[in-house]
Amino acid sequence: MSSDSTASVPPAQSLTLTQWLVVSVAALGFAFDIYELLMMPLIARPAIAELLHLPDEAPQVREWTGYIFWASALSGGFFGLIGGYLTDYLGRRRVLTYSILLYALSALAAGFSTSIWMLLILRCLTFIGVCVEFVAAVAWLAELFPNPRQREKILGSTQAFSSLGGLMVTGAYYLCNQYASSLPALVDGSNSAWRYTLISGVIPAIPLIIIRPFLPESPVWQRKVASGGLHRPSILALFQPAYRRTTIVTTLLFACGYGAAFGAIQLAPRIVP
Repeated sequence: MSSDSTASVPPAQSLTLTQWLVVSVAALGFAFDIYELLMMPLIARPAIAELLHLPDEAPQVREWTGYIFWASALSGGFFGLIGGYLTDYLGRRRVLTYSILLYALSALAAGFSTSIWMLLILRCLTFIGVCVEFVAAVAWLAELFPNPRQREKILGSTQAFSSLGGLMVTGAYYLCNQYASSLPALVDGSNSAWRYTLISGVIPAIPLIIIRPFLPESPVWQRKVASGGLHRPSILALFQPAYRRTTIVTTLLFACGYGAAFGAIQLAPRIVP
């Protein structure tokens, strides 16, 4: 690398208290992304059976499990694409904050579901919040840390907390199974463990509400908005000759990786019994 190009790269900086706060919120968001997504495979059988008033082994329980899985995933994927436009239009911090609130509050409401359709709609809202939050958080972090190496470390380390989400929700479901019977009834005398597991999804909203006033907006986004230079390029630009091969190969690799990992994780709890 030439000295000119090296000089143009901003140096890595020690994280300020505000930046540590940003990183902590992002890590919390990534962890609860997976927490919320992997909740349904654990609770699907008892939740759907109770709402349909059918035994666990009934064919309708398996059918509705599939409906909720694919409807929520499609909703999340579609709005995840729109999330990029929302972060450009409304700002990174605002979209990240409200998307976390959306998936936390929809998970809370799902714990009080009185019908299978109510559970399906609320699970779709949860997926939408998770997918939009992921897009906003990545853009927010990337723009707060201009040094490439530091930015990669921050993005990698915060997203690593996603791996804790599965362990966290498993522990939460275990605790709910152990103690739900001694907790107050929620709906029609039901204090089922699946309801309290869903309600636990509101946890990330609590610290977020407290610390939101201290979270900074992306300075890069603010400068572009102020100068009128915020223009979102066409997606077709990714398929120009210079980028086409990289775009296609990267997309296929990510699709296979996420499809295999996410599909296996989602379906394993249903297959094992």
